[in-house]
Order: sequence, then C-alpha cells, then structure tokens
Amino acid sequence: MSELNKLTIADARDALSKGETTSVALTEACLAAIDAAGVLNAFVHKTPELAMERAKAADARRKAGAEAPAMLGIPLGIKDLFCTKGVPSQAASRILEGFRPEYESTVSQKLIDAGSVMLGKLNMDEFAMGSSNETSCYGNVINPWRRKGSDADLTPGGSSGGSASAVAADLCLAATGTDTGGSIRQPAAFTGIVGIKPTYGRCSRWGIVAFASSLDQAGPMTKTVRDAAIMLQAMSGHDPKDSTSADLPVPDFEAALTGDIRGKKIGIPREYRMDGMPDEIEALWKRGAEMMRDAGAEIVDISLPHTKYALPAYYVVAPAEASSNLARYDGVRYGHRAKLAQGDGITEMYEKTRAEGFGPEVQRRVMIGTYVLSAGFYDAYYNRARKVRALIKRDFEEAFAAGVDAILTPATPSAAFGLGEMTEADPVAMYLNDVFTVTVNLAGLPGVAVPTGLDHQGLPLGLQLIGRPWAEADLLNHAYVLERAAGFVSKAEKWW
Repeated sequence: MSELNKLTIADARDALSKGETTSVALTEACLAAIDAAGVLNAFVHKTPELAMERAKAADARRKAGAEAPAMLGIPLGIKDLFCTKGVPSQAASRILEGFRPEYESTVSQKLIDAGSVMLGKLNMDEFAMGSSNETSCYGNVINPWRRKGSDADLTPGGSSGGSASAVAADLCLAATGTDTGGSIRQPAAFTGIVGIKPTYGRCSRWGIVAFASSLDQAGPMTKTVRDAAIMLQAMSGHDPKDSTSADLPVPDFEAALTGDIRGKKIGIPREYRMDGMPDEIEALWKRGAEMMRDAGAEIVDISLPHTKYALPAYYVVAPAEASSNLARYDGVRYGHRAKLAQGDGITEMYEKTRAEGFGPEVQRRVMIGTYVLSAGFYDAYYNRARKVRALIKRDFEEAFAAGVDAILTPATPSAAFGLGEMTEADPVAMYLNDVFTVTVNLAGLPGVAVPTGLDHQGLPLGLQLIGRPWAEADLLNHAYVLERAAGFVSKAEKWW
C-alpha cells in the first residue's frame, strides 16, 4: 500500500486486520513524513525509537491473536501539554525546559493501553494560551494550507496548532488536543480536519498541564468523524485520580454513526449572527442548516441571550484560573531557574525565573488573572463572571429542554489568517477568534468542528455542532451526517 501516512484510522485498522500492512510500516511512513515536513514545525520532540518499539509490540500483539482494539498499531501525535513518561513535556514554555515526567497522563496511558504508537510531541501555544500558535517557545507552527496564488505562511490556529497541522499534512493518522476555549475546534476548522471537545469530565485531566481547570478538556483531532469516534472511545472513561472525571459508562461512539437524524431538532442561535461576519461564513452556515434539513432534521431558531457576555466572562474566568495554576512554576521544584546575582533572595529568584520562563501572552493572562482575583476586584470581576457563566449554561439547558437535539453554528469568524497579521498591539482582536467556541467550555458541553467548505482563497471553513451533556454519541452522528452531506475531501497542496 502506498502513502500509508494518508490513511484514516478506520482504513488503517481495516488494513491491519486484513494483514495488508503492519504497524511498523505505518509508523515508518509517518516518521518519514515528519522528517520531510520540518518547515511546518509541528513535531517538537520526536520519539522514533519509542515509536518503532511500540509498533513492533502492536504487530506482535496482533500476530499472537490477542484482542485487537481499534487503535492497535495506529501512529499518533501527542500534544506537548500531555505528560509522557521520560519524554520532554514542556507545554511549549521555557519555564518547563528539561522537564521529563516520571509518569504518564491518563489519556496518553489509555491510548498506550489501546496499542497506539506515539510518534512524538506536538507544538502548541505556550500553556495552551493562544489562538494562532505564535506563543510557543519552539516557534510558530505553519498551516499546510496556503491561499490561492500566495506563499504567505498561515496560522494553523491554536492552541492545538501542532496537532492540527500534523493531521492535515498527514504526518500522523490522528493527534490529541486540548480545548479550553476552542483550542481543538478552531485549529480543526482552520486546517480542514475534525476536532471534538467532549463534555467536561468525559476525558481525564490528570497528567495534562493545567491552564484553566474548570474549562480544560482533552479530545481527538482526526481526519474524519468516524476516526474521532474511534479515538474518543479510547481516550474516555472514569479516572479516580481526577476528581472532575465523570463515573459514567463510555458508549460505543462508532456504533452510533447511523447517519439517521430524521426527526431530530437542530437549533440555530440567532445571537451567533455577529456584526461583520464574512458573507462566506454566513452562507456556509445557511448551507449547513439546509444539509441537515435535507437529511430529515427539523431546523428551529433558538435564542441564547447571554452569548454576548461569553467572551468577557471567559477572559475573566480563564486568566483567574491560569494565575492560580501557574503559581507552582517558581524555579524551586522543577523546570527553569534564573541565574541569580549576589545578594538575591527567594523573592528575586521567583521574579526573575517567572519573567524569563513565561512568554508575553502567559504573563499578560497571569497578570489579568491576579488582578481579577485581588481583594478589591474579586466581586466586581470574578464573581460577576461566574454568575454570567451560570446564565450561559442555563441558556443551553433551556434550549435542550425545549427539545433541541444539537445546535449548529460557525466554528470560526474567518478562515486561517496569516502569521503575524494579528499582532500583539491588540491582543483583544486575537481573542475574538474564540467568539463561537468559548460558550461551549463555559457550559461544559460537547462541541465538534466539521470541515464543510472552502472560502474564495481556497482555505477550509468549518461548522460547529454543540450537543447535550454526555451525548457525544448523538453529536458525532449529527457531525457524520454533516460531513457526508458536505463531501469535504480537499487537502492542502504539498509545498513543504
């Protein structure tokens, strides 16, 4: 079989089970693709020896006639936010330079147990703070897609930009991502792949470097909806090490992909029609609704009245939690420690270490978070944001109580933009990229981005489906219908 790295998980699984290829061959194809795509800067810690060892073990397991889980022998990329035993896990930050955990995150361990093969660690925005993958200590990730007639480098989105770029460029069959305010769904939309953020608590957060603990959730980034269902099954499940992990059975997500949504109600929230939204996004959204209607669903207008407060509430809650979580990086226990001048004490060590170790965006959010948690402003900002969050959650609950099965929205307010186009001069302009995604995190709901078309510059555009809590199986089935109706098969033309 040629170009094995271009296979989907489902196709690779079938080829492996029929004996048409081996995990070693799949892994070698991906490792060669990674080596040839250095310019994309997607993989930042390669683990070829470990990958080959696990690939051989997967082939031996299959040959021995042992049970073969769906992910057995599948080569994956792991976002640098996941702690991986003995392998650098830096969260793309200088402050964690040299950190090699002595333990494996629960999600990456579940994928190992399922027989998958880790090819290496993937680039990301520092501590998952960013929407363009321009805040990484490893440098920018580059989107494999380019505008028609242009060779300008584009963002793959963030924070899971390395994961998105690697999957879109066929460097791995799939990748892990994390989503705090859209960090799986926005990069998936920018690179023409599928990304699902599960319900908060569906996947364990243990061993994932924390950004905002009440919002963070791991999920798969894949080439198809079916692959997302297969990989999410392997990643999900209760974990006693994570107090927020839900003790609920994990459904067979792949079996739920019936393609039948007749009689289902799809909500179209009127508040997501933003001023200045590009006509192409509006047209795509309308076309997506028509596709769902053609599949037998009922399209209903709904109201989520507190949507307009979601971004400001998110950018109070997330930095507040970040400021608390990042207090542990002090130069004492692990990671980077600044060189001290004679006479410097522990206070100077903290100050210099954090000033050197954290990049500008992380510093900005830590300072915002510390400010909104400070004595004079806690009620004015943080408590008020928490109240708004409760109202946003209630909006969704009322929509679902009225019989809505899923909600269809745009995934992003634009296609991928050029690296450097949204400068540090106005960080708020960058934050607006999360306008359609943060509500889902604030409410703890599952959301999936599905590639559904190209814009006039030939760049992918995605739509988002939001589901009921714990209803990832139904949500994935809706996404499967949308994927099939859209028929998106475009790939980035290879230039790297």
